[in-house]
Amino acid sequence: QGQLVESGGGLVQAGGSLRLSCVASVRTFLPNAMGWFRQAPGKEREFVATITWPGRNTAYADSVKGRFTISRDNAKNTVYLQMNSLKPEDTAVYYCARSQQDALFRSPSSYNNWGQGAQVTVSS
Repeated sequence: QGQLVESGGGLVQAGGSLRLSCVASVRTFLPNAMGWFRQAPGKEREFVATITWPGRNTAYADSVKGRFTISRDNAKNTVYLQMNSLKPEDTAVYYCARSQQDALFRSPSSYNNWGQGAQVTVSS
């Protein structure tokens, strides 16, 4: 399996913005859907957003809909998560993942390749 490397995490005040990036090896990136998940301390990993290979279809968790945007640049083997209007409850480690198929899956079990995670902390 190839490698996924996240970047762009950090500390931000409530109402602020961050953009996460996930760079993948070519073999990892093509031609599957990609997703973002997050895990807060003491909680299970939860779905955030996913995007299909052509980039035309996306899906979001209700908790982030309207605030977060997932996108991908296939020429750069990179998927992004633009996070706006951040809330303290968005604090978590965010993981990039590769789906086993080119479909909008929400379950972590449908993803077979994961990055190491990026910490996002939102202060009130």
